[in-house]
Formats: sequence, C-alpha cells, structure tokens
Amino acid sequence: MVKKRRKKSKNYFTKETEEFIVRYNNSNDVNYRNKIFTEHIYYPFYKLAENIIHTFKFYYLDTDSVEDLKHEVVSMLYEEKIMKFDPTNGAKAYSYFGTIVKRWLINYNNKNFKKLKKVGSFEDIEESYEDDRNIKSNSQITLSTFIDLWTDYVLEDLDEMFQKTRELQIADAVITVFKTRNDLEIFKKKALYIYIREITDCETPHLTKVIKKLKSHFYELYYEYYNKGLLIRKDE
Repeated sequence: MVKKRRKKSKNYFTKETEEFIVRYNNSNDVNYRNKIFTEHIYYPFYKLAENIIHTFKFYYLDTDSVEDLKHEVVSMLYEEKIMKFDPTNGAKAYSYFGTIVKRWLINYNNKNFKKLKKVGSFEDIEESYEDDRNIKSNSQITLSTFIDLWTDYVLEDLDEMFQKTRELQIADAVITVFKTRNDLEIFKKKALYIYIREITDCETPHLTKVIKKLKSHFYELYYEYYNKGLLIRKDE
C-alpha cells in the first residue's frame, strides 16, 4: 500500500509562529534569536509580504522586482517592528504584523505612484516621442489614436507573429497593457516591465525578446500610418 504524501499546510503563519516571535523577543541570546528568526519567523514574514503585495496589487515599485520588495518588507519587520509585538495587549501576531505590512506598503505604493505620475500620460509624452524620432507633428495623427489601431491590428496577427505558446502569452499581456493603458496609469518602462512579469510569471529575457519584436513592428507601422493615414495588411 502506497502512503499518500501529506499536503503542505497553506497556513504559513500559525500559533507556533507567534510563540517563536515571543521567544525571540524574550531572549537576549543573539545566536538563539538568529536561529529562531531564520528557522521559524523569516518564512512567515516573507509569505505575509508576498500575499499582501499580490492581494492588493502593490506594484508601483522602487525596486527591480517584487521579490526585492518582499525582502525589503521582511527587513523592515525584522529591524523595526518585531520587538514591538506584545501579546499581552490581546493582539494576534498575524493581524498585528499584517496591519503593519499593509500600511507600510500603502505608503510605499502611494509614494512611488506619485513619482510615476510625474512621467505623464501617453498623450503627454507624445510630443517627446515624435521629437526623438524627428517626426513632424500632424494634427490628424496622434500617438494615442495609432496605439488604439495598432493594438487591434496586432491582436489579429498575434498567432502568426509568435509561434511559441510562452511568447504568445507574453505578447498578449503586453498588448492588453496598451489596450487598458488609460486605466493603469503606469508609464515608466521599469514599472511596466515589472507589471507584465508579474501577470505572466515570465523571466526578463523572454519579455525583452517579445517586446523587441513588438517594438520593431510598432515603429514600422507607425511610419506607414503617418505617411498613408491608414494601416494596410500585407495580404490585403
């Protein structure tokens, strides 16, 4: 008879975790405290940060990745908050630290969102985009108008442009970002990369490869649209 493997508990922050936090705070032995934190507290703190980040979509980052942000949250709890936990006040460790993490991330997110908003909207950056490519302004052609046309155009050809399933998923996510750009209010390249990486769970090299191909396609059709005022498929 083959024994079934026990499923790993999804409850990462348990009563035992709280007990170890109390032991950590009550000890003056540095080595003992380091051992407790490493073996029994670090992972619950890490998962707490991870779940709150993804649940509330705290993706306006000042780090290179969400992974870096998780470690930043854990460091904040370790350096500033863990010693302040007092179970005699009736607080449960999970709720106590969860509230701290959520408030910290709200402030962090809002601060970075304000930075990103300074970049402006797609309409605001249109002039600089055209200047960078020496394209003379044309009142009948706007970048926003072209993006709407281009996303619809590309969606119809996506299966032909990307044969590999993984690349197709990434490309679809990228185009979706452009189609919903007015709702996202994320315009900084770094933030867009992180956002797309999170919703596709892809590695940066894969994302870069897909974006490079879409970028080339975008420029080619933009010039065609500028000169002719319409997009014509090659098979038409």
